[in-house]
Amino acid sequence: MSEMIMIYASMTGNTEEMANAIAEGIRESGKDLEINDIFDNPSASELEKYDGILLGSYTWGEGALPDEFLDFYEEMDKLDLSGKKAVVFGSGDTVYEDFAGAVDILIAKLQERGAEVVLNGLKVDTSPSPEDIEQCKQFGSEFVNHLNQQENCQISK
Repeated sequence: MSEMIMIYASMTGNTEEMANAIAEGIRESGKDLEINDIFDNPSASELEKYDGILLGSYTWGEGALPDEFLDFYEEMDKLDLSGKKAVVFGSGDTVYEDFAGAVDILIAKLQERGAEVVLNGLKVDTSPSPEDIEQCKQFGSEFVNHLNQQENCQISK
């Protein structure tokens, strides 16, 4: 089984493009991951099976989590994610005061459930530029580095 899982929601393809670039950065670092679109109805309980958690979502309206992510989000209330490392990414629109607010909502939920969010949330304004895509790849690679540090600590104990 993969040691990382990514679950994302994308309406226009922007967050999916970010997810693919992040996954590419992870794979270039020699790791693999399980990827699920929120429309495939993954169970939040799956998160407990993995060491690394990546959540991605576009932001709806003034800073809300999109409807298709709400059931998953509520199901997360039953989880214990202690000892898990996590990151969050997503697209938004800077015309709104709460730019890419879904990223912040998911970070708060992961932390509430005990996960260690190891990188700042990655936010992209609407459609990812080529520079944003490179940043996404780097984000994936940096996340692998955090997981590798955890593995090295466990091995040395």
